[in-house]
Amino acid sequence: MEFIWILFAFVCGLAVKLVNLPPLIGFLLAGFLLNYVGIQPSSVLDSLANVGITLMLFSIGLKLHVKDLLKREVWASTLSHMGVWTVLFGGLGLLFAMLSLPYFTQLTLQTAALIGFALSFSSTVCVMKLLEESGELKTRHGQLALGILVMQDIVAVVFLVAATGQIPSLWALGLFGLILVRPLINKLVDQAGHGEMLPLTGLFLALGGYELFYLVGVKGDLGALIFGILLASHTKASEMNKSLMNFKDLFLIGFFLSIGFTALPTLSMISISFIITLVILAKFALFFVLLTKLKLRGRTSFLSALILSNYSEFGLIVVALSVSNGWLNKEWLVILALAVSFSFVITSIIYRLSHRLYLKNKDAIRQFESTDCLPVDVFSQPKGAHILVVGLGRVGRGAFESLKNLVGSSVAGMDADRIRIQRMQEANENVFYGDGEDADLWERLDTSDIQLIMLALPIAEDSTNIAIQLRKANYQGQIAAIARYQDERDELLAAGIDNVFNFYTEAGTGFAEESLGLIRPNESSKATIPAL
Repeated sequence: MEFIWILFAFVCGLAVKLVNLPPLIGFLLAGFLLNYVGIQPSSVLDSLANVGITLMLFSIGLKLHVKDLLKREVWASTLSHMGVWTVLFGGLGLLFAMLSLPYFTQLTLQTAALIGFALSFSSTVCVMKLLEESGELKTRHGQLALGILVMQDIVAVVFLVAATGQIPSLWALGLFGLILVRPLINKLVDQAGHGEMLPLTGLFLALGGYELFYLVGVKGDLGALIFGILLASHTKASEMNKSLMNFKDLFLIGFFLSIGFTALPTLSMISISFIITLVILAKFALFFVLLTKLKLRGRTSFLSALILSNYSEFGLIVVALSVSNGWLNKEWLVILALAVSFSFVITSIIYRLSHRLYLKNKDAIRQFESTDCLPVDVFSQPKGAHILVVGLGRVGRGAFESLKNLVGSSVAGMDADRIRIQRMQEANENVFYGDGEDADLWERLDTSDIQLIMLALPIAEDSTNIAIQLRKANYQGQIAAIARYQDERDELLAAGIDNVFNFYTEAGTGFAEESLGLIRPNESSKATIPAL
């Protein structure tokens, strides 16, 4: 039976990918098709889904810092959005009841508000997946979205305690002692090395955190998140996350399949779910207004609101609990499952166009900005820089260090990872924070003295977008980029990038040339700039 799931997931995932849509849409479709043909799910599928969500929350924790949750733009936007949205949808539900829409006629103000509360959550799975695929987890809007999702998870824990009446045991107070065993956990990760023990250690900590919290009556998913946060400052946090990525993605397929097994819908249920899905526009508008009122830049507010404008898998848990308590009819579970699925599809499609949408409407969007932005959103102009390296990961950092040895302080670096920039600035490096895909940044940045911009970004599409924005901002210098595959190299050159370095093939050439210099000094590489 497990092969049937894999077969449907593979066929549907490949089919939607061929039409340039995210595979997760195909996985959702596969679940409904499996349900339609009469194949019953087993406990194995639920286990896969639960492990996938647990690993995903652990991965979020690895990239999150507690101080980010204390920022006003995170906690204030989360709580105010959930409160206002719940009230608004409660009133909208009563309006639909007055219009005699099916299923809404059965609702009271309290049950309509309960559905609104369920729909106020955004999907951690969908948002995380999209941010990872676009390489935007460390950006300003990516970190803001993750912070809001974590705050929503905290609200979820409070709701489950209140709704189920299951008060955590007194042993739960001992969880505060985890901060004391943090050095021991760090030591454990140190001893794991870099091989197969590292992802196994991650699995152990993620699932162990889940079980520990569950044993003391606290939501287990929160335990996985907390254990990830405890390791966020570890030097191996990024490496561990990458080692777990394939496991997490594989297990999450089980989650998307399981949504389709919720129930088979009727035509009227599909119609109502479409109506609820359209209300996402109001969810986006509310997020955008609140974030701009909190003095966030228009672009940050727009991108954050766009990626958070979906419904969450947690909404299904709220409705399922409400059905079991007799507060809602069981048909609402099917309607919400469809609305969640539709919202995933819409967000997956629209967010891939998010930067183009911003560029097209930036003048209108920036009208909502406050006159004084938050200090964290003000960037510093590099002085005396003739070369700019965009992206300071492993490849970019290597290029930056090599250039610094060759040309000194006339090279500057830029990255969207604020923590990375802070650490490099503490080491007196000539770097500054900036998101390369931020069109506003290139308009405000004086590039007249910059002769070369090197795009050391892992995703070719990001480099293409930046190159287009640079030309629109009237940048006259040279642009270089990196690529992993030949087809990416061709696309980058076609986009107007002057030179593309394929680090899978050309790194070998540089390695050979420099190594040859050990035995034939006169035949060593004559390149003026060492290979990346």
